[in-house]
Amino acid sequence: MIILLDAMGGDNAPDATIKGAIRASKEINSEIVLIGNENIIKSKLKEFYGKENIKEIANNVRIKHAEEQIEMEDTPTVAIKHKKDSSMVVGFKMLNDGEGDVFISAGNSGALLTGATLLVGRIRGIDRPAIAAMLPSDGIKGLLLIDAGANTNCKPINLLQFAQMASIYLKNTFGVENPRIGLLNIGTEETKGNDLCKESYQLLKEKSKEYNVNFVGNVEPRDCFLGEVDALVCDGFTGNVLLKSVEGIGRFVKKSLTDSLMKNILTTIAAVPSLPAINSFKKKADYKSYGGAPFLGVKKPVIKAHGSSDELVFYYTLKQAGEFVKGNSVNKMIEEVEKQRENSV
Repeated sequence: MIILLDAMGGDNAPDATIKGAIRASKEINSEIVLIGNENIIKSKLKEFYGKENIKEIANNVRIKHAEEQIEMEDTPTVAIKHKKDSSMVVGFKMLNDGEGDVFISAGNSGALLTGATLLVGRIRGIDRPAIAAMLPSDGIKGLLLIDAGANTNCKPINLLQFAQMASIYLKNTFGVENPRIGLLNIGTEETKGNDLCKESYQLLKEKSKEYNVNFVGNVEPRDCFLGEVDALVCDGFTGNVLLKSVEGIGRFVKKSLTDSLMKNILTTIAAVPSLPAINSFKKKADYKSYGGAPFLGVKKPVIKAHGSSDELVFYYTLKQAGEFVKGNSVNKMIEEVEKQRENSV
């Protein structure tokens, strides 16, 4: 397996991408390709590891030179069309040409979605690809949130397709049989919500059997982390607000807990017997351990890492990428969506 990583994408690139790749390389059998300016990458390798030759550091990591990079402020369509030697575009071309099995980037989200759609292509029958982010929950595998930010304005048919893709992804990547799909709403009643939620509810209720979706109804934000659903469907604007709220609350809880335990010598001593449970809680609540978020709905595996990803997030995302490919979710998605289209004709 070959994992393609945009070494220049993200707020902390290339430091975090390089360190994350080297760290992950020691635990996975896959080849990792760092795509970016070779001179910059080599100078960073020298700074971090005392060597410029990457093979002396990790024999399953190599560099693919790309002269340009797409900045966060770049207009997505313009950047994809004109920065043809950027790390992101080069990565997409390698993926499309079969030179890699999955592409990861923490760069410009709009450009990543545009590149995935234009250079790799949408799955036939899927109107809009969506970001599927895994969040902490009482569920065995966590809670899948789709869409987490790709499509700010959606139609009911988009949410129905998001539910279909989430079901296929969870089954094939995580082994969740008949995943429970909920619709994010302000109440559980069928009549609650705005027009999009009410119309989407009716469509999901009507078409769930045809799309092979186990739709369990509306789910309120306060209940979605209790392990009663496996995936939460919503438009990208709402999903991104929820995603960032969860990340912020997680950081707040961890900081408050640490501050309370370290308040004085007595609280520190009293906390010692509880450290295993506390550390377990911290790990479960830490969004970093869930890695990046795949773009579901494109013909080949593409993963979006958070723009502020650090070494640890890239480490987990690289490990996650291998599971995404091994699960063969994209090909299964293509097959099932095509089958559903044929049956509905």
